[in-house]
Amino acid sequence: MTTLQKKPHNPIAHLTPEDIEQIGVELDAIRQSVIDTRGASDAAYIRTVIDSQRKLELGSRAVLLASFFPPAWILGTAGLSVAKIIENMEIGHNVMHGQWDWMRDPKIHSTTWEWDHASPAEQWKHAHNELHHTYTNVIGKDNDLGYGIMRVDEEQPWIPLYLAQPLWNFLNACIFEYGIAAYDLELGRNLRSKKRRQNPEFKVQVQQVLTKIRKQLTKDYLIHPLLSGPSFLNTLAANATANLVRNLWSHSVIMCGHFPEGVETFERRSIEGETRGEWYLRQMLGSANISGSKAMHFMTGNLSASRSSTTSSPTCRATATSRSRRRCRTSSRGTA
Repeated sequence: MTTLQKKPHNPIAHLTPEDIEQIGVELDAIRQSVIDTRGASDAAYIRTVIDSQRKLELGSRAVLLASFFPPAWILGTAGLSVAKIIENMEIGHNVMHGQWDWMRDPKIHSTTWEWDHASPAEQWKHAHNELHHTYTNVIGKDNDLGYGIMRVDEEQPWIPLYLAQPLWNFLNACIFEYGIAAYDLELGRNLRSKKRRQNPEFKVQVQQVLTKIRKQLTKDYLIHPLLSGPSFLNTLAANATANLVRNLWSHSVIMCGHFPEGVETFERRSIEGETRGEWYLRQMLGSANISGSKAMHFMTGNLSASRSSTTSSPTCRATATSRSRRRCRTSSRGTA
């Protein structure tokens, strides 16, 4: 990756300011059409997904009561892994984005939802919704670029330590939920100075994360194994495996959407006075789509092609490259 402003060939140089603003107009129109058509079928969809996910998790945990039998362990672990992925990707991520706030259902609302994850919902929403999506791929503003531990842009100074990057990226994938919790805390930045370390707000946030992690560990590695009686150790291993599978999956999805070849990064000065059309364009240039089956879209939280009818702007299509399909589409159930 090299910031778009320093590339010898600008992939959007053919777009006039009027073209760019037209992108904003067309996408706003698509957004409004989606808002206007939301209704009972959409509400039924998310309630069905939540109900099915909870039944899958409960059924899988019931199977794990007999997990001293290998077939039961495999079945229960597979079911629990899928349930955790669905809760993370299609439910938690989208609910906390505010995607379902229009329903005015306090049980399915971004202000009340707490997910099965090490990072507290409020901290994740600040880091993800307010910072990342506002400043997508802006160097020095969007901390998602490498999550503070990887060199993902050619302009980042190189040091020999980065030779080990493939190793610690794999380790980060295995414990991804804890990496996200540390990222949401801006742990590296806050631990670098005594003033930041002693900031009362930071201390409160650290305590919130530690409390959430303790609850997660107690639930998965004490309560549920104890409820399994003689299958204690088998259920403990099953829960650890399911969390590992969920972490590897979510890490893979995010890496595929954020860092493949063709995704652009931007200089901080480039967003000064940014218009709505320019913001839309940066969102498309700063992310990559994921292709696959309906099951793939569902398990990735519908972050790729939408499940329902979509509209694709001709102007948006003009910005696409063969290496990275830009997301110009939207639907009532799939948001970035």
